[in-house]
Amino acid sequence: MPENTNHFECDSIALSSGGLDSITVLGIAVSKGYKPLPLAFRYGQRHEIELECLQRVARSLDLPAPLILDLPYRQIGGSSLLGTEEVPVEPEKGAQERDQIPSTYVPARNLVFLSIATAVAEARGVRDIWIGVNALDYSGYPDCRPEFLASFLETIHRGTRDGSSHEADGEPFWRIHAPLSDMSKADIVKTANTLGVDLSLTHSCYNPDQKGLACGICDSCGLRRRGFEEAGVEDPTRYT
Repeated sequence: MPENTNHFECDSIALSSGGLDSITVLGIAVSKGYKPLPLAFRYGQRHEIELECLQRVARSLDLPAPLILDLPYRQIGGSSLLGTEEVPVEPEKGAQERDQIPSTYVPARNLVFLSIATAVAEARGVRDIWIGVNALDYSGYPDCRPEFLASFLETIHRGTRDGSSHEADGEPFWRIHAPLSDMSKADIVKTANTLGVDLSLTHSCYNPDQKGLACGICDSCGLRRRGFEEAGVEDPTRYT
């Protein structure tokens, strides 16, 4: 069942997991004076422990408990994050060196997540949506690219009540904030550290053990580890 569906005062919606990127986005939003509602999904992911991490981070930033919704991705399949195959263990090489989209890609995930975030925002009368996509140190996912966000923004302006009501006067209603889009993972670590975000509360591993410890060898762990190394910041991650 969906959790925490009660309304409270907020001025934006922030797509969040318990990972480094989305938590840094929460920190950025708060630093700019926003009061975002963290929105997350339980979709059958191997690393569901990230949702527990998100709840702890939300408390640390003095934000309300996240709104966590269930999605039937286990029935849809198509991703190693859903347990259909082994998670890749090769260190991430960077988007520009990838020959193909990795098996950790979840079909249309950001398209689905952003669509629901738009619905939640419209239901609450807010216009700002935050997302932690990254176009530099990302995993080759097509729904992390700036052109995808631009296209989605045009779609929701045409396909929602609030968006279409502003169409006639030429004033755009929706605003999508992707502050990490052009950052390296090291830049993200530095930003979070500067903002005082407690990165020890975050979780990035795609294949944690039963105790929630990071495997240290999946793509996501590789990106995270190198990000801390290049930023010159101590990595608080607990690896197996």
